[in-house]
Amino acid sequence: MTGVKVLLMMGCPEVPIQTSIALYLSHKLTQSGFDVTVAGTNAATKLLKISDSDGYYAKKLVDLDKTLEDIIEKRADFDICFAFMHNDSGVTYAATVSAISQVRMYSIVFGRHAEELAQTIEFDCEKIVTQDVHNPVRLKNKLDKIMGEIAR
Repeated sequence: MTGVKVLLMMGCPEVPIQTSIALYLSHKLTQSGFDVTVAGTNAATKLLKISDSDGYYAKKLVDLDKTLEDIIEKRADFDICFAFMHNDSGVTYAATVSAISQVRMYSIVFGRHAEELAQTIEFDCEKIVTQDVHNPVRLKNKLDKIMGEIAR
């Protein structure tokens, strides 16, 4: 999928599975030939930098607010976005990208209140929902299926 630009968008890293799944997804998509950018809040990017200090899994790691500004100002855009969300602010970030870009949106909704949060999403997207907080395996398996579909 050379040339297909993917944005992984991370909000608050309060729920532990976000970091591991972001690193996993970035690595797998990059291996499949996608051009992957990981954008996050300050805390989320610091966690990724420490977890992947050599930049092996997340090759392009950028500030989320700067990325949104770049999309608004037409300096950047993406074909696909995976938006991580476990609270209202995650939904708001994803809704913003959905409104300012023609991106194909995947909402990764996780945490104890994932089902309720997923019901609040009012923009066009594919929802990947799991109530997991610590164990990333169920979410990984759901994402593997989606990655298989988009790699075709």
